[in-house]
Amino acid sequence: MNLRNILSAVLFISIFIISENVFAQDDAAAKAMMEYITPGSMHTLLAKGVGEWRTKITMWLSPGAEPIVTEGTAESEMLLGGRYLQTKHTAVFNGMPLNGVGIDGYDNGKKVFISIWIDNFSTGVMVLEGKYNEELNTINFTGKTYDPIVGKEINIRQVVKLMPDGSQKSEMYNSYDGKEFKSMEIEMIRVR
Repeated sequence: MNLRNILSAVLFISIFIISENVFAQDDAAAKAMMEYITPGSMHTLLAKGVGEWRTKITMWLSPGAEPIVTEGTAESEMLLGGRYLQTKHTAVFNGMPLNGVGIDGYDNGKKVFISIWIDNFSTGVMVLEGKYNEELNTINFTGKTYDPIVGKEINIRQVVKLMPDGSQKSEMYNSYDGKEFKSMEIEMIRVR
């Protein structure tokens, strides 16, 4: 075998080995991407929240304050192929119309629920992350939100109790200087 044939054989074998590794990496990358983008059991859990709801909102503005109670409605639908649950809320709070939108999802990569909230009572965006407790059927969220009264971000915690019919009860807790108090409770009762 001459040098040219030997070099050609080495080149062919090298290209074959490199190609196999590239294709194997591409297959692994494609599999990882598909696992990341494909809705799973946690998205099915979110989808139980699709429907029309009657809401009861109880809010405490400070520890020991008298609660403010109002009722409203909400409509929920899954978005983007079953990946996110969008809920549009309407209510009247202290004589002012309240409109809010929540988007909830489950991040397959981070293995956490993400909850985003915006409303016409602020210009901020609240983003929470949480883990699912299957035994208690709750999602325990934590995050921060800006409090205009104290002029800074505060820690918040939200516990969402999921009922078999998709109804839920959420409790929100604000933390000031390490002291936590219950600031809000929202009950969502299925209408349809």
